[in-house]
Amino acid sequence: MQTLAHFGDGGPGPWILLFPLIWALVIGGGIALLRRTVWRGRRGPGPGRPTAEDDSPITVLGHRFASGEIDEDEYWRRLSVLDEQFGRHGKDGAR
Repeated sequence: MQTLAHFGDGGPGPWILLFPLIWALVIGGGIALLRRTVWRGRRGPGPGRPTAEDDSPITVLGHRFASGEIDEDEYWRRLSVLDEQFGRHGKDGAR
């Protein structure tokens, strides 16, 4: 440790290693703060955030079928009715 920045001759000594550590903490803290606040909204909805399609009747019907509230026959019967009223669009916009 005596050779580190001429510690015995009145140099800064081992404290010189503290400043890069402080800068790394400041930069890391800034990035963490930006990720938790500003950049969060740009990634889209996260878990637990409802989207507009979560309230559609077809989605609600799918949730009811998945939870076991209705059986498969009732699911398909109701889906055919909802499909006529609301319609489902494919990714290319065709029905």
